[in-house]
Amino acid sequence: MRRYSQRQNLSTLSEINITPLLDLAFVLLIIFIITTPLLENSVNLAIPTSSAANAAVDPSKVQTVSIDRTEAMKFNNEPVDAATLTERLTNLKAANPEVAVVIRPDRELSVQKLIGLMDLLQRAQITKVGIATKAESP
Repeated sequence: MRRYSQRQNLSTLSEINITPLLDLAFVLLIIFIITTPLLENSVNLAIPTSSAANAAVDPSKVQTVSIDRTEAMKFNNEPVDAATLTERLTNLKAANPEVAVVIRPDRELSVQKLIGLMDLLQRAQITKVGIATKAESP
C-alpha cells in the first residue's frame, strides 16, 4: 500500500535560503574595512611631471607666486612675506575678479607648505589657481 504522506515530502523547494550568502557578504565587507587603511599607508609617491603641452595664456592676466624650499615667496619676481602677499592678492581680486595665479613651487618643498600657500590664495578668494610643472624629458 502507498502512503499519501510521502507525496508531500516530494514537493519542490520554492524558497532559497540567503543566510549563508549574507554571512559571506558581511565577512568580505569586514575584510575590506580592515585592509583598506593598510593599503593607503603603504603607497610610495613620487611627484609627477607632466608631458602635456602648455596652453597659450595671456601673461598680463596671470600672476606668478614662486616659493622655494626655505619658504621664501616671490610675487611676480618680487620678494614678499605672507601678509604682503595676501594684501596684494586681495587688491588684485578686487580690481579684476577673473585674476589667475600660477604657483611655481620648488621640487623639494613640502606639501604642507604648498597647501599653506594655497590656503592663503583661498583667503584672498582667488579660485583660478594652477601649479607650474616642468615638462618630462624624453
